[in-house]
Amino acid sequence: MLTRNCLSLLLWVLFDGGLLTPLHPQPQQTLEAEPRDNVVPVPGRRSSAQRVKRGWVWNQFFVLEEYMGSEPQYVGKLHSDLDKGVGTVKYTLSGDGAGTVFTIDETTGDIHAIRSLDREEKPFYTLRAQAVDVDTKKPLEPESEFIIKVQDINDNEPKFLDGPYVASVPEMSPVGAYVLQVKATDADDPTYGNSARVVYSILQGQPYFSIDPKTGVIRTALPNMDREVKEQYQVLIQAKDMGGQLGGLAGTTTVNITLTDVNDNPPRFPKSIFHLKVPESSHVGSAIGRIRAVDPDFGKNAEIEYNIVPGDGGNLFDITTDENTQEGVIKLKKPLDFETKKAYTFKVEASNLHLDHRFHSVGPFKDTATVKINVLDMDEPPVFSKPTYTMEVYEDTPVGTIIGAVTAQDLDAGSSSVRYFIDWKNDVDNYFTIDATEGTIATNELLDRESTAQYNFSIIASKVSNPLLTSKVNVIINVLDVNEFPPEIAVPYETSVCENAKPGQVIQTVTAADKDLSPAGQRFSFRLSTEASNKPNFTVHDYRNNTAGIETRRNGYNRRQQELYFLPVVIEDSSYPVQSSTNTLTIRVCRCDSDGTIQSCNVEAIFLPVGLSTGALIAILLCIVILLVIVVLYVALRRQKKKDTLMTSKEDIRDNVIHYDDEGGGEEDTQAFDIGALRNPKVIEDNKIRRDIKPDTLRFPRQRPPVEDNTDIRDFINQRLQENDVDPTAPPYDSLATYAYEGNGSVAESLSSIDSLTTEADQDYDYLSDWGPRFKILADMFGEEESYNPDKVT
Repeated sequence: MLTRNCLSLLLWVLFDGGLLTPLHPQPQQTLEAEPRDNVVPVPGRRSSAQRVKRGWVWNQFFVLEEYMGSEPQYVGKLHSDLDKGVGTVKYTLSGDGAGTVFTIDETTGDIHAIRSLDREEKPFYTLRAQAVDVDTKKPLEPESEFIIKVQDINDNEPKFLDGPYVASVPEMSPVGAYVLQVKATDADDPTYGNSARVVYSILQGQPYFSIDPKTGVIRTALPNMDREVKEQYQVLIQAKDMGGQLGGLAGTTTVNITLTDVNDNPPRFPKSIFHLKVPESSHVGSAIGRIRAVDPDFGKNAEIEYNIVPGDGGNLFDITTDENTQEGVIKLKKPLDFETKKAYTFKVEASNLHLDHRFHSVGPFKDTATVKINVLDMDEPPVFSKPTYTMEVYEDTPVGTIIGAVTAQDLDAGSSSVRYFIDWKNDVDNYFTIDATEGTIATNELLDRESTAQYNFSIIASKVSNPLLTSKVNVIINVLDVNEFPPEIAVPYETSVCENAKPGQVIQTVTAADKDLSPAGQRFSFRLSTEASNKPNFTVHDYRNNTAGIETRRNGYNRRQQELYFLPVVIEDSSYPVQSSTNTLTIRVCRCDSDGTIQSCNVEAIFLPVGLSTGALIAILLCIVILLVIVVLYVALRRQKKKDTLMTSKEDIRDNVIHYDDEGGGEEDTQAFDIGALRNPKVIEDNKIRRDIKPDTLRFPRQRPPVEDNTDIRDFINQRLQENDVDPTAPPYDSLATYAYEGNGSVAESLSSIDSLTTEADQDYDYLSDWGPRFKILADMFGEEESYNPDKVT
């Protein structure tokens, strides 16, 4: 009810709202709106209403698709009540296809379709119409929207979009078994007429299959369709619209149907008896023949298993299935002998591996055939009486001694003689020879078990009548041991005894070793030699288990008197002939503690102080060496420090500084050296001498005119002295801070001769004598030069 009311309201707004109505209804226009006045409420009045005429009158528009006429297809006409027919109203059209598909006469309002339309391409068009005043260009009424629908015609045939189809169905299926469903699509309008109503039918494929005309489901129509008779079927399906009526359009597709296999056929032998001929020389495990049962089924349904039915000769043969060909392969389990039995007969059964219970009623899915095998006589090689031969021989057996024989026979009907020879492969085979006729094996060289304990080689036997027929056998010869080596003491050959040992104390247990291959149960005996049995030092105690103990016979030993003892021990074996040897055991006397632990066995340890071990002595010596190294390093560092403190470079270039290596009396000694003499040039003129050294000869320097006081130097030095006095980071007061200046105030003046105004002869070097004994040689040299100068006037 709500939906119907809403629809009525919508139609009232569209039609009674008053826009369009057709003046000339067309045959294809099926809907017509009746004129209705709008009721517009007037403000201020409760129930009164004003009647207003509608502005546009129109019907719903339709247009046929695929129109092929020569003139544009007339759609409909638009008209406004305001149009008085005098050309003052202009009609406009906009929206889908306006101007390209549809046109409107601006004066009359006639709408035409100017090209053919396809409903499957576009089913409807939405347009907007408006009436405009020609003079003012203003719309006379609001724009109105309407729809032009494309009316469908049956112009599309049904199509199978997924065709052609491939399907399968098991063979022997019952009637109505589902195969496949096909579907055709018609592009026409399914809501208009029967253009899109499709009906299915079979054009080709009957009577094997059928199809539902409405759903398109394909089913089997015949029972028990056999794949072995026909496997492939091609079915032609037709889909026709208009409900299959005359004049409808149709489409076809092909369905390829395959019958899948089921196991509905047992295997069958094509014949009941198979004859095979097998040479007696065939090897065990080799294939001697093939038989085959035929199964018309396919895949795993055709897999066959073959079995030999127990009976005559069945135990000599075996049968397996070839997976590729499904043939029965007969193999030999045991060797054949024509002279023993010439023919064998047995039965073979073939059956399916995968059975289908639906077909058990058909019968047993197996078949049986007889196999007859005839053994062919062959010229065979000789046959040895044993598969392998094992022989024994003692070592050092004389050359040419026969140690055994091999035997081979020709088992064929016409027996032939046999010849033997060794299969030479390496030099080891040269140790033996074989008699070509009798097959006896003899030694060719002396054998040594300790060198080679076993020999392994092959003997070949061939027929005299046919030397190419040969057979081979393996021969193993074990070399037996002869007691030729005496036993010896196993390691160690040296032992020790404590000085504080007691009588009867076991100091060492010895065993014996024999290079011979000792037989089981062989015994070794131990004893002292005859000359050692009379000495009271040590004895040998045989434990009767191939071991012996060395025991002491004295109460204590003194290594100062004798450090080493040599004990001869005689060892005998129990083989034949008896072998014995005398082995010397070295016994060293060692110093031990009360528990018997060895502390020292060296001779040098005897002379060490009592209670002082070698380790302690080494530790003491090491400490002494370390102390000596420390002392040497300390003295060297002291000397190096003193040398660095007192020694000054002889190439010190500071001006007017005289350095003496004399050690002063400390900071309170003010008479040792007056450094002011180096700083104040006037001091030199005061005729002062050194107060710490007594000069050899007192000489007074020549009187020279006093040098003018240099105020710049004095001010510089005083400024530096004040800075050092007030500077808390300055060196101590007894440290030397030198400020040197070479200038006009220097007594020696310039040392350069470039600006010298006087010659060397004018120089007076007498003041050098006043500088102490260190300058005496220099003063004498210049004094002699001055006295030697002949140009000088005295």
